[in-house]
Amino acid sequence: MTTNEALIVSLRTAARELAARPCLRDLRDALSRVVEAAVDTVPGADAGGISLAEHGEVHSRHPTTPAVTALDQLQADLREGPCITAIEEPPRDGLVLADDLDGADAARWPRFAPRAVESGYRSMLSTSIPMTRTSRAALNLYAADPHVFGPDDQLVAGLFGAQAAVLLYSGENVDQLNHAVASRDVIGQAKGILMERFTVDDDEAFHMLARSSQDTNMKLVEVSRWLQGEARKSRAERHAERHG
Repeated sequence: MTTNEALIVSLRTAARELAARPCLRDLRDALSRVVEAAVDTVPGADAGGISLAEHGEVHSRHPTTPAVTALDQLQADLREGPCITAIEEPPRDGLVLADDLDGADAARWPRFAPRAVESGYRSMLSTSIPMTRTSRAALNLYAADPHVFGPDDQLVAGLFGAQAAVLLYSGENVDQLNHAVASRDVIGQAKGILMERFTVDDDEAFHMLARSSQDTNMKLVEVSRWLQGEARKSRAERHAERHG
């Protein structure tokens, strides 16, 4: 099977898995499979992982080996390395190549390069994964030998990076949806408390919450959580009085 054929098979398999995995946990599992498929498909790649940057902090995700976790985190700590360049200063094609970290590329990342070589990796390919204004990522492939990532390999890595972007974006949307649903439930319960306590209707209860939010400069959901907490405290006190 040629590299292109293997790529098509891998992408089709991952796409089928994605379609059959609607929850966030399954999306994360599928993302791990994409990383594994990229390592298996790109000739010369020995390990891989994803560096995820959110709100200024970079973390290692879905590594195929513990060494990848350590090297991804090292780049985050040093703020230096191919994955950091791919995240913070991505080139136009989104690909950052380190052909030989024990050669010419050592000068580009002087603190990271020797540590990578000590860990057994001479070359690295990072693919930028744009997400939102506050979060970015990079798919990282590591190789023990230098000069292993040719133009075809870079194309394949870029395609896997695009698929990882779809999964990360889907996971982010699921997170936001879950948060929105949870917030809606909290606000709904708070409205119920006000409707019972003050004998008001749904719209009037929401207006009371909104006015409190504006007056206190608190988010609507924060006011609702405070109100729930006060209601629980009041119930507990009444229970204690009856059974004290």
